Amino acid sequence: MSTPATTDPATEQENPRSRMPNPLSFVPEMAVVAEGLHKAMSSGLIPQVTIHLLQLRAGQLLGSTYFTIRETRNLRQAGESEERITAVATWRDATYFTEPERVALELVEAVLTPNPSGERVPDELYARASEHYDDKALWHLIMAIAHIGFFTPAALIAKPIPGMPPGQNYSH
Repeated sequence: MSTPATTDPATEQENPRSRMPNPLSFVPEMAVVAEGLHKAMSSGLIPQVTIHLLQLRAGQLLGSTYFTIRETRNLRQAGESEERITAVATWRDATYFTEPERVALELVEAVLTPNPSGERVPDELYARASEHYDDKALWHLIMAIAHIGFFTPAALIAKPIPGMPPGQNYSH
């Protein structure tokens, strides 16, 4: 009976590889969708820091090293403190976030987390979101959450290389 092959963690770190090749060579239309989502997220209606915070929280909820490393790096590059970045995991009782940021974090949690006792996004949460974001901004916030939703299967199934730029984070 043979023993299962094991991978050496040191070798994996030296030569990280995704499970799959770059999807654009198989589904070039994906670039058009991604471009639209990126454009909506960079409209300026939602502060980029808020987008990075909610996407970091999404990465934590999804258990995605790719998303958490990417968004932690983005937040550091935006000048965010280590305290704020670390507190995303426990944002509900952390004092580091504005009310609009809290609503964004709560929305992403509501969308990504089942609620056995009712709606994921109840009217009360929507009403609080509407206090901080007008209809146009709320749609852009929804697109920031949709961006994570769109790329979740790729992050979890293909496992792109954390920390590598898009296009270079897949095996060849």
